[in-house]
Amino acid sequence: LCDDPSHEVVLIDCGPGEMDVVRAVRKVTGLSLWHSRVLARQAPVTLLAGLPADWAQSAVTLLRSAGARAEWRQEPEPGERTAPSP
Repeated sequence: LCDDPSHEVVLIDCGPGEMDVVRAVRKVTGLSLWHSRVLARQAPVTLLAGLPADWAQSAVTLLRSAGARAEWRQEPEPGERTAPSP
């Protein structure tokens, strides 16, 4: 078993240079330019999930260097509640 928990990469905001961020999203996700633009415009959005910590941190570094606000966070364990249900 792997003790390293999974992490996710969340794009919070594109910032002023949307096209630079779209290109960074494309590089990180491997999606087409069109799909990357759609994702970037939906911010805040989870771009990647199930990553090791170092991969998630690298992706966030790339997004931030393009001018985006992004963060990586540990994914909740299965069955763990993240927010109360209404």
